[in-house]
Parts: sequence; C-alpha cells; structure tokens
Amino acid sequence: MENNNISNHNIYKPMPRIGDLAPSFKAVTTQGEINFPGDFKGKWKILFSHPADFTPVCTSEFMTFASMAKEFEDLNTQLVGLSVDGLYSHIAWLRTIKEKINWKGMKDVEVKFPLIVDIKTDVASLYGMIHPGDSETSAVRAVFFIDPQDRIRTIMYYPLVLGRNFDEIKRVIIALQTADKFGVAMPADWRPGDDVIVPTAGSCGVAKDRMESSDEDVHCHDWFFCTKKLSKESVEKELGK
Repeated sequence: MENNNISNHNIYKPMPRIGDLAPSFKAVTTQGEINFPGDFKGKWKILFSHPADFTPVCTSEFMTFASMAKEFEDLNTQLVGLSVDGLYSHIAWLRTIKEKINWKGMKDVEVKFPLIVDIKTDVASLYGMIHPGDSETSAVRAVFFIDPQDRIRTIMYYPLVLGRNFDEIKRVIIALQTADKFGVAMPADWRPGDDVIVPTAGSCGVAKDRMESSDEDVHCHDWFFCTKKLSKESVEKELGK
C-alpha cells in the first residue's frame, strides 16, 4: 500500500504484530522519496517514530541515533525515523541540532538517515503509532525491528515523556541476528559472550539425547533448559554485512 493512497481508516485496522510482513508505503523524507521497506531489501530495518520536531526528548534521541549510526550500519541495519511534522520543519530542526546543540559530549551531529514526512499521519496510523490515550495528534515513541525478509521481529512502545534506551535497541538487533545465525535463543539480559539457550527439544527422546550430550559446551540444567557457550568473537564474526 502506498503512502499517498493511505486514508485515515487505517487508524481502525489492527496494528502490525510480530511475525507480520512490514506494511509497505511510499513517503517523502529528508533524504528524498523512499519505498519502504522495499528500498532496503536484504537489510535489517529500524523504523522509529517521535512525537514532534523541536522537542527536547526527541532531540536527545536523534542525537543518540545519529551518533550510533555507524554502529547500526556495521550491523547491516538501516535507520528510518518518522514524525508528523513537515519537510521544512524536519530540515530546520536537524540543522539546529548540527549547528547549536551540544549535549553529553555530542556536538556537530549530522543526521544522515531518512526522516519521514507524515503530516497526515498516514504512516503513523498504518503502523499503530498514534495512541489517542497519550495524544491524538502526535506519534508515540514506537520502534519496529524488521528483518531482511521484511518481517517484523520486535516492537517497542514508549510514551511521549520517556526517552528510549539505545543500549537496549542495539542489544535487540544483535540478539535477533545472533538467534538467526546460530539457531539459538537468548536468556534474560543476554549480551555477546554470554551463554545462549539451545532450543527446547520437540520430543522426549531428543530431550534425553541433549541431557546426555558429550558436547562440553552444552550444559543442561534440566531437560527443558540447556545452554551452551557462544563466544563474543564468534558472534561479532558472523553479524552484520
């Protein structure tokens, strides 16, 4: 579905869910027109919304995203931002960030990833970013993690008053890529170098085999909970481009 054909009835459609194909649209951005997610096929995508330009929490977030852009690029991940403001407002705000804002050691920060123009809230409605209980005119701080096959893998929502945790955003991308590359799952608070979870066996026989495995890197706490070592070096070697 293209952006210029989207109507407000999308507000009443179900919000995209984990496992769904990312809804497609065309939109004007600060980097020209994009066709999302098709223009970024083969990459991971982070599509995120912010409530408005020239607001302090959003400014802190954009400076952080822009300062981490190379880290996400190295993880084969494309950043795409969105707010319900117009193109000239976006350009003026990003110029102000670069020329005037010095925060937490970040200064002269240039935002090079696309920022979507969404004055009519078409894309925000398509992705369920407008939550009337918080605001009927501004997008909440949504984050959609979309894989190279254009499927939504993780969704985060933050209220207008709360800035996002960018360490967690990067951790999620690394964890999802690691899960796909190695066929494992991640325990609570997983970081590269920590043990990973061997997926639960589908039958008792396989479970018994796992319990009796001679693989010294595998440790079974019980039949349903086995972990194995996965070095940080192995993760870093396999991730990204």
